[in-house]
Amino acid sequence: MSTLPLVHVDTYSEELRGENGFLGDRANRKAFHTILDDWRDRIHAIVEEDPMGPGARSKLTKKRLDRTLTEGSTLAAGVLHTAIEEFAQELAEVTIRFLELESWQHTERIVVGGGLRGSRVGEVMIGRASILVKQAGHRVRMDPIRHDPDEAALIGATQLLPTSAFRGKDAMLAVDIGGSNIRAGVVDLAFDEDPDLTSCRVVALDRWRYADEKRRPTREMAVERLIRMLEQLKQGAEADGRALVSTIGVACPGSIMPDGFIRGGAQNLPGNWTSPKFNLAERLQRAIPKLGKQATRVLLHNDAVVQGLGEAPFMRDIPHWAILTIGTGLGNARFTNRATKRGARASEGTTRRRQAA
Repeated sequence: MSTLPLVHVDTYSEELRGENGFLGDRANRKAFHTILDDWRDRIHAIVEEDPMGPGARSKLTKKRLDRTLTEGSTLAAGVLHTAIEEFAQELAEVTIRFLELESWQHTERIVVGGGLRGSRVGEVMIGRASILVKQAGHRVRMDPIRHDPDEAALIGATQLLPTSAFRGKDAMLAVDIGGSNIRAGVVDLAFDEDPDLTSCRVVALDRWRYADEKRRPTREMAVERLIRMLEQLKQGAEADGRALVSTIGVACPGSIMPDGFIRGGAQNLPGNWTSPKFNLAERLQRAIPKLGKQATRVLLHNDAVVQGLGEAPFMRDIPHWAILTIGTGLGNARFTNRATKRGARASEGTTRRRQAA
């Protein structure tokens, strides 16, 4: 579907259908909370109290869930474990359906990202699903994505560009647009330290959780807020003496066309982002015409693809691999590594640094 510096993107945003609709709806964040709420109701009906304690349904934070897992009452932890198991079974079944697709044949590893990954509860889900997938006969390893969910796509955006774009530069502006949050950040490239970009890190982050707004924002309100976020990050980076790459990398849900238009899959975003009259890349370029002395360029790609790209330097010994992102929806992408020297020693270098530490 597209060729990037380290990988070929074989497919993304596959919409698997079952008897009751899209299979991805069985393995997203809402599905887990629905399962958990159902078990709370069942136990509540028997013992006449909510085993998880007072709290809004489907609004339990990741921190609270993690505390329940490790420090909660026996009953509360048991209910949570039961929900984790049921969700892991759903995730495993959906994963197996992906592995049966022709475009996913010979996949050897799957990284799992998205907001739920950023918790111990999410990690246990992934581990249990991985065992169930193996039990079904698939020699596939499933791992949590290595980067923080708030930063994964921002770091992945650096892999949209060729190495030549980073010479003489210190940092890059990146954006992650999701179904609940918009994140923008400054990514320190650490290019002199590791030209394969395995040491790059987010040094400034602005996150707007628009899903919590009392009034759902329009598309124009969201874009204007994003532009303000980028302007402030740009000014901060320049004040710190960072030379910015002239490209802004953007991760966005949906099918992204080569001309920057979005075609389908963006229904969870505020407003209509798939209008033929709306081009996000062009809007951002007009709002921020220059970065440094160069004209601004905006590169857009699917959010699951961009999250996965952050893993690309560490996957050089895995010819075919994929990503699933558990968030508002279930994002997905599958990659085939390109034969290239960039990132070839990433795994080896990472191992060396860990041993030295």
